[in-house]
Amino acid sequence: MRSLPETGGFFGNWRARREGERMTITLVRIDALRQHEQVLNKHMMRIQRDLVRDDMIKDLIIVDQRTMVILDGHHRYNALKRMGYKYVPVYLVDYSSDRIAVVAWRTGEHVTKAEVMRAGLTGNLMPAKTSRHIVPDRPHGVNVPLAVLKEKPHDDKFHLGPHR
Repeated sequence: MRSLPETGGFFGNWRARREGERMTITLVRIDALRQHEQVLNKHMMRIQRDLVRDDMIKDLIIVDQRTMVILDGHHRYNALKRMGYKYVPVYLVDYSSDRIAVVAWRTGEHVTKAEVMRAGLTGNLMPAKTSRHIVPDRPHGVNVPLAVLKEKPHDDKFHLGPHR
């Protein structure tokens, strides 16, 4: 797999902050991902305008590495898909880790990891903005140029990580 250095390239000034913990940032085929939530069309269109204006995706889509269920980034994913991109930059995480938590956006509601997985694996999507995932040390400001998402990488996964 093709790797980029820890700083520079798509990563800007971001560095992995946890010693000994493997974090993978990579490109995957957009059709390999599974949604667990619906999207708000108005919000998705705003995200799409931002993507076109910036000519880059600033933040990665957070995905469970085992099931490819999207945990965070449904609106970015749908905007990229609508724009015809074939690849998407993702941060692959171990959703079974105790370090990752899920809470409900709305007061008085409750959501579990099992419900998120069930929705993603069955396609019976939850309403938009049902879940909020807390992912410690998630990378921000990775700034992947949209042009990278158009072409087929040399491998099935064009590797932007992993980092330790």
